[in-house]
Amino acid sequence: MAQAQPRLASASAKREFTQAEIGALAHLYRGEVYRSTIWRTRLDTTTNWSVVTLGVALSITFASPGASELPLLLVGVLIALFMVLEARRYRYFNVWRARARWMETHFYAPMLDDGDLHTEENWQKVLAKDYWRPEYHVSMTRAMGRRIRRNYLWILSIQFLAYLGKLIVHPVPASGIGDVVARAAIGPAPGWLVLAFGGLYLGSWLGLAEWVRRRDSESARRKGGGRSLG
Repeated sequence: MAQAQPRLASASAKREFTQAEIGALAHLYRGEVYRSTIWRTRLDTTTNWSVVTLGVALSITFASPGASELPLLLVGVLIALFMVLEARRYRYFNVWRARARWMETHFYAPMLDDGDLHTEENWQKVLAKDYWRPEYHVSMTRAMGRRIRRNYLWILSIQFLAYLGKLIVHPVPASGIGDVVARAAIGPAPGWLVLAFGGLYLGSWLGLAEWVRRRDSESARRKGGGRSLG
């Protein structure tokens, strides 16, 4: 009984929202969802740009047996540029998404569950601080890792496999690995160096995605889920 008294006293000290404040929070939540939806659409735009440019490069490269494979290599520069733009947009999107999710987990979910609007101390202050001093909730590196894992992993893999396919089948089917390596040569750069650079290019993005995935998992376990924005 002695241990239960401080807990009850703390619960009774929590301020209840008035009807006007609940209405204002509802409008605020609706606004954050709208802003996150707008920025989610912008994320789809950069992904579409990447898919379209890769499709153009595939069409040019496989148009004829004598067509050069260089467009598939050069499109990697554009895909990397779009990836950086999308990561930047994701950081903005994550601000609005995190705020909406914070209200869902600390206001709406408790209200729907058992009627207690204050299951965690000072959750309103965390949200208010984010409005007073808005800042990104994820770094640029983490944003890029998340976008690679969810979208660009497949785009980059298709690019790399299409490039290898071009070397194998055009201008005539390769008779062995030596033919593939020889066809990969670009000017003074030997084929093995070009292929090694391509593998390093793809592997570095995959490594970044895996590193960010582990960081996210560790952060989720450390925070206990839903205890911080982002």
